[in-house]
Amino acid sequence: MLTLLKNANIYAPNHVGQGHILIAGEKIVYMGADLPELASPLDVAIHDVGGATITPGIIDGHAHITGGGGETGPSSRVPPMFFSSFTRAGVTSVVGVLGTDDLTRNTQTLVTQAYGLREEGLSAWCHTGGYHVPLTTLTGSARGDIVFLDPVIGVGELAISDHRSSQPTLDEFLRIASEAHVAGLMTGKAGIVHCHMGDGDRGLAMVEQAIKTCEIPARVFNPTHVNRNKPLFEQAIMLARHGCYIDATAFPDGHVDPGISAADAYLQFKAAGCRTDRFTISSDGGGCLPAFDKEGNLTRFGVGLSQTLPDTLAELVRAGVELSEALAPLTSNVADLLKLRHKGRLAVGMDADILVLGNDLSVRDVMARGQWHVRDQNPVRLGTYEEL
Repeated sequence: MLTLLKNANIYAPNHVGQGHILIAGEKIVYMGADLPELASPLDVAIHDVGGATITPGIIDGHAHITGGGGETGPSSRVPPMFFSSFTRAGVTSVVGVLGTDDLTRNTQTLVTQAYGLREEGLSAWCHTGGYHVPLTTLTGSARGDIVFLDPVIGVGELAISDHRSSQPTLDEFLRIASEAHVAGLMTGKAGIVHCHMGDGDRGLAMVEQAIKTCEIPARVFNPTHVNRNKPLFEQAIMLARHGCYIDATAFPDGHVDPGISAADAYLQFKAAGCRTDRFTISSDGGGCLPAFDKEGNLTRFGVGLSQTLPDTLAELVRAGVELSEALAPLTSNVADLLKLRHKGRLAVGMDADILVLGNDLSVRDVMARGQWHVRDQNPVRLGTYEEL
C-alpha cells in the first residue's frame, strides 16, 4: 500500500513548509512541494490533511514498558503500559528500562516486551541492567547483551545518588561504562549508560569524576531525571559542557516540586548557553514516581505517563519556543543520542513515523512504521489485550 499525505505544513523537525509526503511500506519515499504524479493502476490511499502541521513521531527514550514500582511491596508494582497509551501520546518509538525492581523483572522480560511492542506496530528497544550492581543481564554481561540481543542498545537505568541504588564505586561505574562503550563500537548501537539520578547530596559527582578520570567519551554517560531538584539541574548544566547529553523527565502535574518542569529545564539550559542538541526529554512512562522522607519512608507516589511529552511540547511553544526547536528534544536529539538512524526526522529514506497535530498542538493522527494507529484522536489499532 502507498499512502500520500497531501497539503501538509511539514516540520521535519526543521520547518520545511507546505508539501506532500509519499509513503511506501514503512518508509518515506518522497517529500516535496510538488504533488507527485502516480500511475492510475497504483493502489494509493490519499489523505488531504488540509494544511495541518505534520511532525516526526515522538521518541520516548525512557519508559517502563514492563511496569515499574514495587517500593512498598508486591501490590505496588505498576502493570505494563497499554499499547495505546504510547500511540495516543504520539510516541512511535520507545526505549524500555528496568528500575528499582530489577529482580522480579529482568532483561529477559524487557527484551520480550520490546519484541511484543514491535509486533503490535511500534519501534521498541531497551537497555540491559537496572538500578543495581551487579547488573541483571541475559547473556552474563552488559557487553554480551548489547552485542547479541537486537533490542538492547545500552545499560540502564543504573541508579546513583539514590538510597535505592547499590552504591556503586567509581571503579564499578567505569567498568560498566567501558562495557557499554565497547559494545556500542562493536555494533553501531548507542552504547550508553543511562543513569538514574536520585535526590542524594552527591548528585552528579560520580559522573563528573568518571569523565575526568577515564578516556571513555562523555556522551556515554547519560543522566536522566536531572530536573528532579534544582541543585541537581545546576550540576547537569555544568556536566553538559563536558559533552554529555542530559535527559529531563516530563513529570505529570503534582510531581514537579521540588524540581522544575521539563519545559522550564529546557529554557534554563538554553539560557545558560548550552548546546540544545544535547538536551532530551522522556516520560518515565509506566514508572512509579515516589517521594521519600529523610529516613527512606514513602510519602507519595504516582505513575509516569507518555502524554506528558506532547503536553511539554505545547508548553514550550506557549513559552515562545519555535515549534521546530521545541520538537528536537523529543525527536531528532533522542535519535542522535541513541543512534536510531532512521528515526527522529522526516526525509526520504526515513521511517514513516508521523504525527498530524491539531491547531492547539494536540496529537490528532499518528502513523507508526507506515500504518495509522490513531485517527482524529481515537485509536484505530490497539494492543492485543486491549482489544479484549
